[in-house]
Amino acid sequence: MLDVITATAEAITRGERVALVTIVRVNGSTPQRLGAKMLVAAGGDVVGTIGGGCYENDAIGRARLALREQSRPFLVHYDLNDDFAQDSGLVCGGQMDVFIEPLLPAPDLFIVGAGHVGFHLGRMAAATGFTVHVIDDREAFANRERFPDAADVIVDEVGAWLAEAPLPPGSYVVVVTRGHRHDLEAVRALATRDVRYVGLIGSRAKVARLGEQLALEGGDPTLLARVHAPIGIDIGAVTPEEIAVSILAELIAVRYGRIRYKADGTPDDTANALRWTPPVTQTSRS
Repeated sequence: MLDVITATAEAITRGERVALVTIVRVNGSTPQRLGAKMLVAAGGDVVGTIGGGCYENDAIGRARLALREQSRPFLVHYDLNDDFAQDSGLVCGGQMDVFIEPLLPAPDLFIVGAGHVGFHLGRMAAATGFTVHVIDDREAFANRERFPDAADVIVDEVGAWLAEAPLPPGSYVVVVTRGHRHDLEAVRALATRDVRYVGLIGSRAKVARLGEQLALEGGDPTLLARVHAPIGIDIGAVTPEEIAVSILAELIAVRYGRIRYKADGTPDDTANALRWTPPVTQTSRS
């Protein structure tokens, strides 16, 4: 178990995505004891064991899926009946519950635009577990006094910086600049970047106009389909503070899989945002 704990601490220090798998309940004969642990990396590397066999492979698969979807922790119930024993080669006949806990680094949030909405979003997002990065070309707005909790505050040309910046694949990017030209520069730079979420303040008509401009430049306007606009959950927000709340609510919902998006960038209606349901224990018999 010490190896698992050490590996977990090292992975967290390196900022890696891993899931800790722990046997939290046993009943009858099981191949591992209560409290046994296993660490699963996003790439499939494993440290430790919860007993081997098909059910361990099943737990590894569920852990990797949880890391990809950045889900909350959950329980899986394994019924080690005769059929399961025959498939796995483990003649046990007991039951056990396994707790799968994704250990995810704080997601990076790049706020493009340090004006009123960006200011309030930066303060709230840092308090809710995002690693905040702010980019604006105006030093009077993008500075440490306004964003004391940000990991980075960058003063640079928006488009040029975004085109070269090393944005992690799991990043969230919110474009809240002060005008159409800066929006276009940001979207042009972000359209082909491999990030989890790109949102733009404004209407779908605004996005259409940006697409028209990209087409005039010889670009591909269909790339804008992955840009979420209008950004935020519709709560009737009016003030910059309220708009920041609506944006942050959407970011949190996307982070935990409460809102999913189709390939065309529209919300998937099968995902139920903001409705809390009790955790469901998953059961496996195979």
